[in-house]
Amino acid sequence: MATEAELAELRKRSREAWDRADYPPLGERLMPAARELVEACAVSAGQEVLDVGAGTGNVAAVAAAEGARAVASDFAPEQVARGRARTEAEGLDVEWVVAGVEDLPFEDGRFDAVLSVFGAMFAPRPERAASELFRVLRPGGVVGMANWGDRGFQGEFFQVLRRYQPPVPDGVPLPVLWGDEAVVQERFEGLAGRVSVETRTLPWRFGSFEEMGELFQRSGPRPPEPPPEEQVQALIDEVRSIVERHNQATDGSVRIDAEYSLVVARKRG
Repeated sequence: MATEAELAELRKRSREAWDRADYPPLGERLMPAARELVEACAVSAGQEVLDVGAGTGNVAAVAAAEGARAVASDFAPEQVARGRARTEAEGLDVEWVVAGVEDLPFEDGRFDAVLSVFGAMFAPRPERAASELFRVLRPGGVVGMANWGDRGFQGEFFQVLRRYQPPVPDGVPLPVLWGDEAVVQERFEGLAGRVSVETRTLPWRFGSFEEMGELFQRSGPRPPEPPPEEQVQALIDEVRSIVERHNQATDGSVRIDAEYSLVVARKRG
């Protein structure tokens, strides 16, 4: 099992990689999943909602626009700064906090809904993350997650990325396991009275593969130093092969419907 020192180093490396990313363009592409999750969780005016692993605050923005009192948290300080600037520019009242999902700085039972779009799933200790999501939720409230799974285009994409990233400590499970209904049910056992997991799709639409690659390279987590050019080219070639297998377009553009799992779990009263 991973030691506390190893987990701390993993979090530090990930936090700094996301701080270096030009995330907002990617965040914009993920907005459809945020809208679907807020709708599936029936977020409404007057509720207090927490957006966990918020990035630039898609869930918080949608919830605030519905009239909810929104709080957004992310473990990366630069993400929080970008998110705060984004919601202020949109005239939305969102409270921003630097915090990781495994140690949320909120009192027990504060929120009516605790939601996360492709964020909480990356916590290295999923059982601890699940416990925290429900701890800050009031009885009868709802936890909602949008999680990538180990299937379809996105599953293959993450399989390739793992070969080019630094290894994770022993005992840290794959984030994509959060896309498996049986795993979600197991992790939420004793926390949720009812759990629903549905397959949804997020549209990836680009004018070309090159446009898609440029966005992911610029907006995804970035290492402290650029990798060797031959390694970058090998990764591009592997990703191109995956895109070609899943692409529904035939005119040089990219049209892929990436599967993810939409999770809605009601806390026991």
